[in-house]
Amino acid sequence: MASRPKTLLAAIAPVVLGTVMAFGDGVYHLPTALVALFAAIMIQIGTNFANDYFDFKKGADTANRLGPIRVTQAGLISPKTMQCAIIMFFSLAALAAVWLSLRAGWPIAVLGVLCIASGILYTAGPLPLGYIGLGELFVLIFFGPVAVAGTYYVQSFELHAGVILAGFSAGLISSAILVVNNLRDIESDRHAGKKTLAVRFGPTFAKSEYFFCIVLASLIPVLIYTMIHDHLYILCSAVTILLAFPGILIVFTRTDGPSLNKALSFTGIVLLMFSTIFAIGWIL
Repeated sequence: MASRPKTLLAAIAPVVLGTVMAFGDGVYHLPTALVALFAAIMIQIGTNFANDYFDFKKGADTANRLGPIRVTQAGLISPKTMQCAIIMFFSLAALAAVWLSLRAGWPIAVLGVLCIASGILYTAGPLPLGYIGLGELFVLIFFGPVAVAGTYYVQSFELHAGVILAGFSAGLISSAILVVNNLRDIESDRHAGKKTLAVRFGPTFAKSEYFFCIVLASLIPVLIYTMIHDHLYILCSAVTILLAFPGILIVFTRTDGPSLNKALSFTGIVLLMFSTIFAIGWIL
């Protein structure tokens, strides 16, 4: 429960996307791709554990929250055990990052440090990223171009604009997942002093932000094709805007926790659908 399996798509999809793009360009390296995937999953789980622990310590998670059970707050796992789990999973991520940096050089080592530090500082420290309205920016960057382009680079030792832009598509949809989470938790976050963008600017802004993330992510493949004039079939991934309509409808018409939880899970599926269509289009 604490690892939040439904959120792991946000870690898996960009690595798979970067790997498939490397495969389509003839520069992939499967062992490195698997290590990158392991690192991404460990960082995601470690971040989820840290979020569970530090939100409990800061009082953001209470028995009245509308989202899924948080195990530290519910007393299912002790704070001390959760601390150990946080250290263990980030240590595993660090080991994978060392392997990747030995293959691809010091920039990957720096990137690994930044990813792990950001995963911790998302909810820890005096100015947690998630508490000052920088959550969406964090997700956009680290679950987008960092993950996709980083995965591509450790396999190929090169980059191009198409990979970076494809990363922004993945990052935007992952940001949309966070937007739904923040929209659902707006009242409990406001009470706990967690100043997400939804708390700062209200539910109407959050709904518009969700729509903007989905639409822009769907249009980026068109921009990529106009720039590189290759991989024509990536244009099919623009259909994501239509596939995402059920989630958009829920976000704009429902306010209850169960419905928004459904929208959150569905947005994860949208990320998977986009990544799959784009990846197939890139290979074809």
